[in-house]
Amino acid sequence: MIKKLLIPNRGEIAVRIIRACAELGITSVVTYTDVDRHALHVKKADEAYNVGADPLAGYLNARRIVALARATGCDAIHPGYGFLSENPHLAERCEQYGIRFVGPPAQVIHRLGDKIEARHTMEAAGIPIVPGSHTSLGGVDEALSLAEQIGYPVMLKATAGGGGRGIRRCNSPLELSRNYERVVSEAQKAFGSTKVFLEKCVVNPRHIEVQVLADHQGHAIHLFERDCSIQRRHQKLIEIGPSPQLSEKQRATIGKLAVKACRAVGYRNAGTVEFLLDAQGNFYFMEMNTRLQVEHPVTEAITGVDIVQEQLLIAAGESLSYRQEDIQHRGYAMELRINAEDPKNDFLPSFGRITRYYAPGGPGVRTDGAIYTGYDLPPYFDSLCVKLTVWAMSWEKLLNRAHQALHDIGIYGVKTTIPYYRKILASPEFRRGEFDTSFVDNHLELLNYSADTREPELAAVVAAAIAAHMGA
Repeated sequence: MIKKLLIPNRGEIAVRIIRACAELGITSVVTYTDVDRHALHVKKADEAYNVGADPLAGYLNARRIVALARATGCDAIHPGYGFLSENPHLAERCEQYGIRFVGPPAQVIHRLGDKIEARHTMEAAGIPIVPGSHTSLGGVDEALSLAEQIGYPVMLKATAGGGGRGIRRCNSPLELSRNYERVVSEAQKAFGSTKVFLEKCVVNPRHIEVQVLADHQGHAIHLFERDCSIQRRHQKLIEIGPSPQLSEKQRATIGKLAVKACRAVGYRNAGTVEFLLDAQGNFYFMEMNTRLQVEHPVTEAITGVDIVQEQLLIAAGESLSYRQEDIQHRGYAMELRINAEDPKNDFLPSFGRITRYYAPGGPGVRTDGAIYTGYDLPPYFDSLCVKLTVWAMSWEKLLNRAHQALHDIGIYGVKTTIPYYRKILASPEFRRGEFDTSFVDNHLELLNYSADTREPELAAVVAAAIAAHMGA
């Protein structure tokens, strides 16, 4: 078993991994930069080490991270998500120095990180892919020629892309010509590669992804699907499991496709196979994420499987704790990403001090976060404050419970997406389970909501309680 784990990450995912380590009796070690010296993951871990003044550099230096793991006696590294989680060089260095990497082998990350190669692999395995490039594009003229063949609209994508970056929809030759250099530039800045490719745009699809687990002994299973169609600019906002839009036949089909994809690349550890579902009911492979997903609590809620603990056990060489027939889904779960953003102002980030934070509670309500009252939310990272995950036995009960949880949670000092999510949950189409990736853009009226005025009331209640206590 792993004895000591380095977590070169921060925020809620570092706290989540620390919790899994504590339950398994593993010593947890984290890194932090100066701006994170008061962060919750630093307070929660068994050991914490400062890796510099630069807010980002310390989390992105694979050589230094592996050196720290060796110096502190760690026998494994869990990268979480973001930062170096899908960087094959970190996995390679771990392999070089005999440190267990909690994720797939470096060659698998290489193979799936290149979207062109991933498309080739899946097509060879008999998994349907969206029509498009078979190689990276040589220039805008080649892109225009291919787009003419497959038909507009098309998606121009970075081959090393991820996280919704390096992607542009092009509805005409003019838009493709204008966007080509932009995507190349975005790809270079975000991923260090100028390679791009082209795909036919599946118009208004549903975005369905499947959680998979695979061990070193060749076993692979799926943990059912999540519906990630509620998104903005390819960034997910709300995730649901299982999808209220799939039939049981479709659910079985996509699960089998995900396991097939897993086996096709010799996958190990936790991963997510992402698909697009068109209006005719056809599934198309989109990509495979070689890491733990932000939305993994949704799957944990409906299956009862602790995915992070399974990751650690797999990395230690143990067989999967479950067979496919052991995995059942029960009820529905939803994760709402509570971001420090102002939806009314084009989702502009709203960083600053959290003046008050009240977590919701009750049956089926879970929060994963790293904020607290008085915490300064730094502007150097993403704007995620808390992941609110709600579970209930039926879709209708889930909606009602999620609405109440959004009423109970309180985050003050920064603007958040909470009031916007309340409007989404009240939308008749959403409540009917009828939505696709165009939902946010097609329902701009949901941005017309009143400002949250509960803080003065809560502050008055707290002040009265303090005064009463002091008087007693």
